[in-house]
Amino acid sequence: MTSMSTIDRLLAGFRSFRAHYYERRPKLFETLQQGQHPEVMVIACSDARVDPAILTQSEPGELFVVRNVANIVPPFKPDGLHHGTSAALEFAVRDLGVSHIIILGHSQCGGIQELVRGLGEEGNKRDFIGPWMSIVGGACAHHVRAGKGEGDAQDLREVEQASIRESTANLMTYPWIREKVNQQKLGLYGWWFDLGAGKLWAVRPPTEKAARLG
Repeated sequence: MTSMSTIDRLLAGFRSFRAHYYERRPKLFETLQQGQHPEVMVIACSDARVDPAILTQSEPGELFVVRNVANIVPPFKPDGLHHGTSAALEFAVRDLGVSHIIILGHSQCGGIQELVRGLGEEGNKRDFIGPWMSIVGGACAHHVRAGKGEGDAQDLREVEQASIRESTANLMTYPWIREKVNQQKLGLYGWWFDLGAGKLWAVRPPTEKAARLG
């Protein structure tokens, strides 16, 4: 008996999805065909182990999700160049009118590990990862200066959460986000998922400890 290939398994998964939603719950996608109206935007890591829809058990149409390396939000920089995450933010806030933005980070983040290992080195062999991770480079600089270049689990946890704080601060550099936050029409949240323990934490300002959410 031959084993199912990876692609065959994905296709079987799609058939199961179609049967569950299109055949058993047709009204949901009839509604979604009229347009999307999510209340929540999630900026998550590209890591294959951390899917925000699965983690939150959300239905199709409930989350507007953008995923990138290390769930980073770059600062507002309308320079006419290519800004995928910023474009998604603009669409979510200015066109879809989301009420909440969640930055969802996690433990064992490869992007953060590369940042901690590579900070202070003269060059980076990757074309895009190094410059991208430099957006939150300040979040872990003190760990490297302290001689913790590789970083143990606790060091990495602190850097992962510091990166979330930095990205949350970067959200406020977008004038149309800042305006809605000040009007209390938009909430910003930093979450950190402990992959090993299966726990979710709220990342608070540097002066406060993270609080467990679930």
